[in-house]
Amino acid sequence: MFAAAHYAQFAVFVMACWGLGRTVLAWLRPPSRRDAWLEAAMAAALGVGLYICAFQALAIFGLFRREATLGLIGAGVVAAAWQWRGWRADVRALRAAAPAAAPWTRYERIAAIALALVVLPALVAPLAPPAAFDELMYHLPYARLVAQQGTLGIHDWLRYPWFPYNYNLLYAAALQVGDDVLPHFLNGLAGALSVLMIFRLGILHANRLTACIGAAIWLGMGDYANALIDMGVALFVLSAFVALWWWRESEPLRDGTRWLSLAAFCLGVAAGSKYQALIFLPLVAVFVVRHERRVLRAWAPALLCFLIPCIYWYARNAIMTGDPFNPIGARVFGFSEWVPADYVQQVADVRDHAEMPNALIWSVFLAPFSVLWKRSAAVRAAGWFCLYSVAVWVVTSRYPRYLMASFPLLAVTAAVGWQALFSGIAAGVRRLRGAKAAAPVGPRSGAGIGDWVVVLLLAVLAAVSVGQTATKVSMISLTPEAREAFLRKHVPGYGVMDYVRRNVTGRVYQIALNEAIYYGPNPIWGDTLGRWRYRDYLLLSPGDTARKLAAEGFTTVVMSPEMVKVLSVRPGFDQYYGLLHEQDGSRAYRLLPTTAP
Repeated sequence: MFAAAHYAQFAVFVMACWGLGRTVLAWLRPPSRRDAWLEAAMAAALGVGLYICAFQALAIFGLFRREATLGLIGAGVVAAAWQWRGWRADVRALRAAAPAAAPWTRYERIAAIALALVVLPALVAPLAPPAAFDELMYHLPYARLVAQQGTLGIHDWLRYPWFPYNYNLLYAAALQVGDDVLPHFLNGLAGALSVLMIFRLGILHANRLTACIGAAIWLGMGDYANALIDMGVALFVLSAFVALWWWRESEPLRDGTRWLSLAAFCLGVAAGSKYQALIFLPLVAVFVVRHERRVLRAWAPALLCFLIPCIYWYARNAIMTGDPFNPIGARVFGFSEWVPADYVQQVADVRDHAEMPNALIWSVFLAPFSVLWKRSAAVRAAGWFCLYSVAVWVVTSRYPRYLMASFPLLAVTAAVGWQALFSGIAAGVRRLRGAKAAAPVGPRSGAGIGDWVVVLLLAVLAAVSVGQTATKVSMISLTPEAREAFLRKHVPGYGVMDYVRRNVTGRVYQIALNEAIYYGPNPIWGDTLGRWRYRDYLLLSPGDTARKLAAEGFTTVVMSPEMVKVLSVRPGFDQYYGLLHEQDGSRAYRLLPTTAP
C-alpha cells in the first residue's frame, strides 16, 4: 500500500502536467516531424514548467497554500480529461499515416528487454526516505519552509539562501499534499520524461538500438533516490533542445517561432533552477542567430518566454545584494553574504571533487566516426552540443554533477559512439578473416558482431541493475521503526538532531552536521560558508564562543562525533556547555550561564 499510494499521487500529478502542457502544445500546433510519444513527453515537461511558474507566482504573493496547490492540480486533471480524446485521435492518425515499421530483430528485442531491466532500480529508488547530502542540507529544508509559510523568503541559515529555487517549488507542493518521500518522485519524473525523450529521439534520428542504449545509459547514470534538482535541470535543457530542433525543422522558419519561444521557456525554467544552466545560452544564441535575426517578431517573444520563469530570482538578487548571481558573481558584483574566503573554499571544494564522468559516456567522442553522424543533422547537432558542454565543464569545474544537465544528450550521442566503435571492431575482424566489410548500421540493418557486442554491454548493465534493485528495495522503510533504523544508519547525526527538534525550543547552532539539518529544528544555524560560518565561532576559546552564541540568542549547540572529540577536550569547555543528549557519537549541549570577562 505504501508504494501504491505514492505512485497514485505521482500518477495524478503526471496526468495534470500532461493535461496542462498538452493544452498549450495543441494551441501551438504540431511540429513538422510528428511523434506521438515524444510530443506527450514534451507536453508533460511543459506542464511541469507551467506548474513551477504558477507555484512561484503564488509564493511571491504569499498565496502558496495546500488548497491552491490542490486546485491547480485538479485543473490540470480536468485539462487532461478534456485533451484525452483528441490525443488518442492524433495517435491513431499518425499510426495510419506512418509507413510500416520493420519487425524488431532478435538483437533489438534483447536490447529492449535489457532496457526494461535497467528501469527496475529507478522504479523502487524513490520510495526510500530522504538521506542524500544536499537534499537534507538545503533542498528539502527550503521546500519545507516554503510549504509551511506559503511564501518565498531569504533564509540565511541555509547554505545557499540566494539561489534560484524553481524546481524546489515542486518539492514544496509535494510536502503540502504528501510526505517527504513524494519529492523523490518529482525528481524521478524529470528522469523518466527525459528517458522517454531520449528513446524517441534515438528512434527518430538513428535506430532502435541507439534508442535502447542511450536510454539505458541515462537510466544508469540518473539518481532517483533523492530530491536534488540536477535531473530537473537536465529535463528542461533536453526539452529546450527538442523544441529548438522542431524550430529548425519548421518550414519555413517563420512559422516555427512558437518553438523558439518554447525552447526559451524551457531554458528559463532550467536557469531558474540552477545557475549552471546559464552556460547553454551562448551556444543557443549562436545556433539561433545563424537562422533568425528578426528582433521584434522572433527574439523579443523568445526573450520574454525565457525571463518569465527565472527573472524573479535574478532581479531579487540584483536589487537586494547587487549580485544577480549571488554568490557566484561576487568577484564581479561584490561580496554580500559570503566573504572572499568562502568563495575560495567553495572553489577548492569543487576542485577537490573533480573527476572524470561516468565511463559510459566517454564514447561520445567516437560519434563523428559513425555513419549516423553523416546521415542525420540532428545527430550532428547533438554531438556539437555535447562537445560544447564537455569543453565548458572541463574549463569551469570538472565536477561530474555539474555536467548532469547535459547527460541525456551525452547518453544518446555516446550510444552512437558505442555503435561506431563496436561496428568498426567487427568490420576489422571480418577484414582480417577475409570476409566482406560490414554494412553500415541503420534502422533496417541486420545484426552484426558489433551489434551483438552492444547488446552484451546492455545485458551487463541490466545484470548490474538487477543487483541495484535489491539494494534499493532494502532501503524502503514501511514502518516508523524501519525508517528510524534506516536514518540512523545513513544520516550521521540523525538521532541527536531528532532529539533536539522534539525537545529544544530555543535557537540551535549545529557544528559539522550540515547533512542532517532537515531532521533537526526548523530553522537551525551553522555552516562552513556564509554568515553563520564555523570559523567565526570555533577559532575562539570555549568561553568566548559560548558568550558570542548566547549574545546572538542561541541556547543549544549540537556537534558531530569528530567535533566532539576536538572541542569537548579544550580547556574550560565544561564550564560553558552542559550535555543534553548523546546518540551515535553526536552530542547536544546547552549553553550554561557564562561570566562576562
